[in-house]
Amino acid sequence: MIAMYPSFVMDCPDAGALARFYAEILGWKVEARDDWADIKPEDGSNCISFQQVENFKAPSWPGQDVPQQMHLDVMVRDLDEAEAEVLKLGATKPEHQPGTTFRVLLDPAGHPFCLCVD
Repeated sequence: MIAMYPSFVMDCPDAGALARFYAEILGWKVEARDDWADIKPEDGSNCISFQQVENFKAPSWPGQDVPQQMHLDVMVRDLDEAEAEVLKLGATKPEHQPGTTFRVLLDPAGHPFCLCVD
């Protein structure tokens, strides 16, 4: 094994705000600096980072005029309950929903992410 765990970095217009959004969903802690923020679980076993960039362009969904390039799948127990909670936190739900065992939502910066059940 070469690495301990992967760390993902997402470009966004406001690193601290987007980090707080995902930290609230996952129950992780935020470590923010000027134009960079990390979120980690209490045990520090994983990390998602957020990099603030000028002139950020949100991915287009479902089109690919601005490709999403990557997205997060968040495993949940109940789709309806989880959807209601993330919408309260600032997510939006696009009209196009291509499946029944997952829901596509957009984070406050416009990145698609999915709520999924097994």
